[in-house]
Amino acid sequence: MNADGHDLVYAGICRSSAIGTRRLKRKIGARVSIVPNLEDEEIVARVRESKPDLLVSWFWTKRIPKSILEIAPLGGIGVHPSLLPRHRGPDPYFWVIDSGDETTGVTAHRLDEKYDTGNILAQRSLAIDREWTAWTLAKKMDRPSLALLRQIVGDFASGNIPNGIVQDEALATEAPAPTDDDLEISFQWPAEKIVRRIRAASPWPGAFSEVADETLTIVHAEVTRDFPRALAPGEAAVVAGRVVVRAADDAIRLFAARIDSGTDDGEIDLDEKALALLFDLNC
Repeated sequence: MNADGHDLVYAGICRSSAIGTRRLKRKIGARVSIVPNLEDEEIVARVRESKPDLLVSWFWTKRIPKSILEIAPLGGIGVHPSLLPRHRGPDPYFWVIDSGDETTGVTAHRLDEKYDTGNILAQRSLAIDREWTAWTLAKKMDRPSLALLRQIVGDFASGNIPNGIVQDEALATEAPAPTDDDLEISFQWPAEKIVRRIRAASPWPGAFSEVADETLTIVHAEVTRDFPRALAPGEAAVVAGRVVVRAADDAIRLFAARIDSGTDDGEIDLDEKALALLFDLNC
């Protein structure tokens, strides 16, 4: 039984290293499955045998099949980290920041066979700070999303079941996992667009550009208007001890990056010495 008075009869954890897994195992023991395959007949049978009244999803990252959804008499509900129908899919954090949204939020919704398309039960909004990365945004969503989930589950438990509002398909956008095409940046873009892409992909996998035959993955940068006006887009100079790269309008000041590395171990401080060779600067 949890602190809200509900009996937790089965739990599926979508990540093997998820925080709180050990504590959950101590509370309900064998009724926990780590990264379960919801298409597996044994898992479906375990859920069915647990006889849940309501299925609850908190940031579950995969589609829940019909065989699971139809088990609970009250159906299923979930919380998604965007204001649906905007940014449906597994990575709304990237697309919220990359799109330049000023506000996002969390949505409690009915679960159905399609991804994030069920009726909206309730929403809470969150203003986006222009300094936040995707990781920062994800952390900021934790508390409001959990609070909203507890509110809606409480409504179901008390018999005050919300009808929900059908999502407006005309307003729907997709939020798939970003591809390399989505992560690549061009210094021909406006500086603000470049910095948004960097924030959206930071700290991992990171936004990248090809510089001097190297893959430069930038994880921290900011827009600046302090740069030599003679620079063309893509050209760089050292200003106040930092490398700045001209964009289509302003420039970006570079702080931290990885150079052609598959792990965070390759991260370097982007001072003038670190980037002298990449941008062919005389430092």
